Amino acid sequence: MNCTPEELKQFGWTIQRLIEKQDLSAEESDHMFRQILLNRQPDLQQGAFLAALTAKGETPQEIAGAWRAIMETDTARVSENLGVPLVENSGTGMDQLKTFNVSTAAAVVAAAGGACLARHGARALTSTCGTVDLLDAVGIDVNCEVKTTVESIQKIGIGLFNGMSAKVHPNSLARILGQIRFGSTLNIAASLASPCRPTHGLRGVYSRDILAAVADVMREIGYQRGMVVHGFDARKEKGMDEFSTIGESLVHEFGADGYQTTYTLAPEDVGLKRTRYETIAAFGNVQKESVRFLQVIAGTGYPECRDLTCFNSGAILYLIGKVQDIRTGVAMSREAIESGRALAKLSEWVLAQADSEKHGVKRYRELASVAGLSAQIDVD
Repeated sequence: MNCTPEELKQFGWTIQRLIEKQDLSAEESDHMFRQILLNRQPDLQQGAFLAALTAKGETPQEIAGAWRAIMETDTARVSENLGVPLVENSGTGMDQLKTFNVSTAAAVVAAAGGACLARHGARALTSTCGTVDLLDAVGIDVNCEVKTTVESIQKIGIGLFNGMSAKVHPNSLARILGQIRFGSTLNIAASLASPCRPTHGLRGVYSRDILAAVADVMREIGYQRGMVVHGFDARKEKGMDEFSTIGESLVHEFGADGYQTTYTLAPEDVGLKRTRYETIAAFGNVQKESVRFLQVIAGTGYPECRDLTCFNSGAILYLIGKVQDIRTGVAMSREAIESGRALAKLSEWVLAQADSEKHGVKRYRELASVAGLSAQIDVD
C-alpha cells in the first residue's frame, strides 16, 4: 500500500457519502475501485467501501465505473474474434434460494445446441459450490492460460475464464475475492469483466430491484442483446438468480435500437411443470453437486433439475436467435440431453480445456464412474 494522508482522507469521505445514501458518478466509482484494485488503501477502508456501496444499492453508473476499473487495470484481454453471437451466462450470487449450479449446466446444454459460450465464473463466495468449484471437480482446468480457454471456445464452442485466477485478472481481483465472504458490487461488475467481449448475455440477479440497472450497464458496455432475470418461489417471498421452475420469473429483455421490455414468465408458459424448492436445492457439497451435474447433463437423474436447466438453456438459444421462443428452446435443450449430445459436449470440453498432465481427464472418468456413466463418456 502506498497511500498519502490526503488520499486516505478523501477515500474515507467518499465512504461517508455512501453511508449517507449519496450516489457516485461513474468517474468517481472508477477512481475508488482503481484504488482498491491497486491496493492503495488499507484493507479496512477497502472493505468498508464495498460494504457501504452494496448497502446503499448500486446505480448503473457506479457498476459501470467498477467494471471499467477492473477491465483497464486487472483483466487479461483477448484480441481474437471468438464468433458472433458470443454468449456469457452467469448469476450474481447473493440470492436467497441456493440451487444446484444451473448456469453451468445450462451453458453445456446450450453449447450442445449450437451456442458459443465464453463463461466467466468464480469459486463460491456466498454459496458452497460456484462455477469454478464445480468445473474443477468435473475435470476442467480452471487454472489454465487465457489462450487455452480461447482455443476451447474456438474449437468446441465453450470455455471458462476463471475470475479468481491471476492469469485472467493478474493484479488484485483474486486477492479481494479471496478475502471476502459477502456479496458486493463485484458480484455484478467483476462477472461482467470478461477477457473477451460477449455480444449476448443471460444474467441472473439476486434482486428484482436491480434488473433494469444491470441491463443498463450491459448495454453501456457493449452487449447487443440480453436478458436479466430474477426467479421467485411460489409465494414470491424469496428469489434466485436464475429462471425459476418453482414460481414465476421476472425478465428484463433488451435488444438493438433501444428495444427493451419487462415481463413475467411462468414454467407453464414454456411447457414445464412447477416443482418444489427441495428438488432443485443445493446439496452444499462439491462432490455430490458434481455427480448430480453429470447425471443432469446425461439425463439419467434429477428430472426437476433437468427441467430447470432446460428452461435456462432454452433462454440462451432464444437469445441468440436459434429458436423463435423460449418454449421451443426448452424442447431443443431437452432433445440435446436425451440424445446424448450434451454429455458429449461436456466430454469435448474436458479434453479441450485440459491440464497438460491430463489429471482432469482422470477426474472426469472417476466422477463418471461414480455417476454410473462410464460407458457413456468418450475422453480418449
